[in-house]
Amino acid sequence: MTKDKLHPRNIHRDRYNFSDLVLSSPELKTSVIKNKFNNEETINFSDPVAVKLLNKALLKLYYEVTYWDIPPNNLCPPIPGRADYIHYVADLLAEMNNGIIPTGKNIQVLDIGVGANGIYPLIGQHQYDWNFVGSDIDKAALTSLKKVIEANPGLHKKIELRLQDKPAHIFLNLISVDEKYDLTICNPPFHASAKEAQAGTSRKIQNLGLKKKDLNFGGKHNELWCPGGEAEFINKMIKESASFKNNCLWFTTLVSKKENLSGIYGELKRVKVTEVKTVEMAQGQKTSRFVAWTFISKLSRNEWRKERWI
Repeated sequence: MTKDKLHPRNIHRDRYNFSDLVLSSPELKTSVIKNKFNNEETINFSDPVAVKLLNKALLKLYYEVTYWDIPPNNLCPPIPGRADYIHYVADLLAEMNNGIIPTGKNIQVLDIGVGANGIYPLIGQHQYDWNFVGSDIDKAALTSLKKVIEANPGLHKKIELRLQDKPAHIFLNLISVDEKYDLTICNPPFHASAKEAQAGTSRKIQNLGLKKKDLNFGGKHNELWCPGGEAEFINKMIKESASFKNNCLWFTTLVSKKENLSGIYGELKRVKVTEVKTVEMAQGQKTSRFVAWTFISKLSRNEWRKERWI
């Protein structure tokens, strides 16, 4: 069955091929079960061990990441949906490059909140050979991700990690005055408080008929919530982006809650961006989107392309 809502270039549009995945990562075999409705191979997606092993297998088979791991309680992301974000921002760059996706080390991407999993850089460097800077306020997460980078030959040349040691800021104290980025990407904290995050987790547990120990959608506090939630985080990002209007071609962020869009558009208008784009994405029954904005005029974007990509 084709997952036709995913991006056309997403290599996860077809049903998981567990024969190939197990051949690549034999440790996954013990977690493969038969779906009781159609007798096809699958895993128990409420089992955190199985989900982590699946991610390891997907990264190894499709992205040549031979070693990947995350500490307990860190976010274990669904790779197909994460890959979609990378493919859609690639299309964003292609729009100003005669429909051709710019690839190679000249493309610089900043991942805000890269986490211990490092999924976006791992996918993006493999698919498009882009260079990434991954930032986070969690030193332990970066230490864990550094082990992954060092264990995979060549990744240290493609992915740089930076600690944002002033958690109140996003771009400030992170981007140097002489740095240029073609893209920034971000999967912002969803909830507005620890209490709200716990309530959301409880609802998921109840809806799926799980016990707390069976939970696979983990995440540390900085991955799940921040004061004011997604809306406040993105508004801060927009305000700070105005201080780096010439350092970045396209700023982007995922927006999970559709009701936050009107406030986001209002803030973008206040900082006087040149252009705003909203790109819808979907995986299964879940609909998401990202918002992209730039302060650079179309004429100057063409100069950017000539100077950096050609």
